[in-house]
Amino acid sequence: MLAFGAIFTVFWLGLRRFRGGDALLSREAWALTTALFFSYWLPELLSCVGAFDPLRSLYEVLVDLRYLPFLWLTAIAVHREEDRHIVYVGIAAISIVWALDGLLQAATGYSMGGHAVTDRISGVFGQHPHLGQVLASLAAFPLGIVGRRTGAIGWFGIALLIGVVILLSGSRAAWITFGLALLFSGWRLLGWKRMVGVFAAGVIGLIVLVAVFPRNMHERVARTEDVFSGDAVGLDQALSGRLRIWEAAACMTREHPINGVGVRGYRDAYAGCAPQNLGPAAWGTGGALHAHQIVLEILSETGVLGLLFWLVGTALAIRAWRWATPVARARAAIPAVALAVTVFPLNTHLAFYSSFWGGLTLLLTALYAGALFGDDATTERGDTRIAESP
Repeated sequence: MLAFGAIFTVFWLGLRRFRGGDALLSREAWALTTALFFSYWLPELLSCVGAFDPLRSLYEVLVDLRYLPFLWLTAIAVHREEDRHIVYVGIAAISIVWALDGLLQAATGYSMGGHAVTDRISGVFGQHPHLGQVLASLAAFPLGIVGRRTGAIGWFGIALLIGVVILLSGSRAAWITFGLALLFSGWRLLGWKRMVGVFAAGVIGLIVLVAVFPRNMHERVARTEDVFSGDAVGLDQALSGRLRIWEAAACMTREHPINGVGVRGYRDAYAGCAPQNLGPAAWGTGGALHAHQIVLEILSETGVLGLLFWLVGTALAIRAWRWATPVARARAAIPAVALAVTVFPLNTHLAFYSSFWGGLTLLLTALYAGALFGDDATTERGDTRIAESP
């Protein structure tokens, strides 16, 4: 589907020959989406030199060229107000449906993705336990849309629905991501006192869920308590084996500091860098596939050069936000929150250079850029109105 969208976009723009391009997307949005794509893609290209698996890295580089027209098409989809509303509401509706499906799986064992195969609910994603992380990243859309329309009551209802499913999904990284989404989307709507109450209710809810769904929740909570064991083995177990994964990523960075071991080359380099003092891995036999942390993934697979490109892209995105008017920020606030909590560096992550998580992250990037510079954004710079946050 992504490849089809890329081909369609190139064909469509070719027919238009970029004439009247501002009618599709403002010049600032064209520039920002393109720059952010190259901040993601150029590290891949540079990492091919001396990569552990040059053919695989080169394949990833060539395949990921499809993301550039995908970003353009996504940004075009939110350029106009009426289209942007449809996209935001659509993402919010999909998130709510997925959350309800997750509750159904928790209650019956079945969902749109089939019968549950693990103790962690996965909903429409079947055997892949990504439901919690995806819902946490997209939570800003239902929270923002429902909060704007119904106020605090609707916001609380959506927060409760999605929060329960994320907790039951068993992904502690998703818990952090969702907590940030609640904070960013709710603090102006509710005020800081109510937000303290929301997080207190979340802690109580976690205790209740441990009691009601012990099979789903107890193992995760008990494993988290191993953080206080005082030794590296306990910490590694508490982090589901990520301590050894991060140590291996640091080893790869030391040995290949300039351009890393190559995109998606972590799995090949892991055996030579795996720590030997932490006992059996929490996930069982076999090596690790990626660094599970955005900064370490970038450093280990694309090196310091890759990190510099990512930092440039981050700076461009932040500068665009600061340069935009309050009205433009209001338009882009929801995808901005979603993107920020997804790439929040003090968390664990899925692989940003995989098709699944990389595609989701770039989708949010394009929604942000397209909305920030959508409509007549270029004529709003003198507008001093204070826009309402989601």
